[in-house]
Amino acid sequence: MISAQFIFKPGTYDDEFHKLDAEIEAFVATIPGFLGAEKWISFDGTTKNSMYYFETMDAMFELSRYDAHREAKGKYQNWYDGYQIVVSEIKKSYGDGAIETIAKA
Repeated sequence: MISAQFIFKPGTYDDEFHKLDAEIEAFVATIPGFLGAEKWISFDGTTKNSMYYFETMDAMFELSRYDAHREAKGKYQNWYDGYQIVVSEIKKSYGDGAIETIAKA
């Protein structure tokens, strides 16, 4: 399982951002091998983390090749005060079962 984390500091969103964001979210849900997403906000509320889970790297790369995603990436400075991408392979995930998660390995 692959996790692609999009960690960012939100800036100012406009209509173009919301249009592209909705288009990208709709597209990612159609990718074979997309397992779901989880979103977190830092304790102080200044940083967000959207984690997308995929069965394979190939499935993840479908998102990165999508035209609306590429367009948004090229305009990120219009909407974010900074970002970082972390791609990880999940080898193991465990707990007591009381917290639902997509990250099951």
